[in-house]
Amino acid sequence: MLVVERGTARAYTRNGHDWSDRYPGIIAAARKLPCRSAILDGEVIVQDARGVSDFEALQAALRSQPAQLIFYAFDLLHLDGKDLREKPLIERRTKLKRLIEQDPDNRIQFSEEFIGDAAAFFHACAAHELEGIVSKLATSRYRSGRSKTWLKTKCFTESEFLLLGIDRDRKTDAPRALLAKAERGNLIYAGAAFIGLRAEEREELQARLRALAVEQPSISWLRNREARWVKPKLSLKVRHLAFGNGLLRHATVRGLA
Repeated sequence: MLVVERGTARAYTRNGHDWSDRYPGIIAAARKLPCRSAILDGEVIVQDARGVSDFEALQAALRSQPAQLIFYAFDLLHLDGKDLREKPLIERRTKLKRLIEQDPDNRIQFSEEFIGDAAAFFHACAAHELEGIVSKLATSRYRSGRSKTWLKTKCFTESEFLLLGIDRDRKTDAPRALLAKAERGNLIYAGAAFIGLRAEEREELQARLRALAVEQPSISWLRNREARWVKPKLSLKVRHLAFGNGLLRHATVRGLA
């Protein structure tokens, strides 16, 4: 969220944290918007050479390359003292598009919409290795958080990975599988996946864990005192986002392979 007020600008996360100092280029662009005040909703991304959002590059840019960050604006809540939240989405976006300078080098960009066959658009996004689509009701009013007037549809796939061990998520305490993939005889760490198995499958997994237990991880640089390590002999079926060059995202174990 970008908040512009009398020549100043601040950036806030969805949880209300002020991240203005992490987005210097975006803040500078926000101060130049042709308005007295405004509140813009959007998302910060980094694009690869194809123009596709790159999650791993985003993490790197947040650490050391903030000039690569771009704010894609998709909604306008307030403009010059007027509350627009009860106006239809299509009207808010018309005002938003007028507000943002159409310059490819601008750190604030307007997120274009596509009107038409949602299923065809989703398949086209998958073909271009995009993460997914967001569908919104054109006449909807603005509501923060989840709403029935918009839907996020992600491109998922299922793959097999070798189990390295089990730990628990720090935030939820839910069990996670620590995974690897084999490439040219070497184990490459792939990330973690939440374990969503039926009771009988969980029992079978626990039995296999006991049989394959080892003291140290098969990938030596992994450091996790809470993990239970196993020999990399057990393959798991994992549902995860289809595209990305780094670690698994939104991953869930669906079964034993």
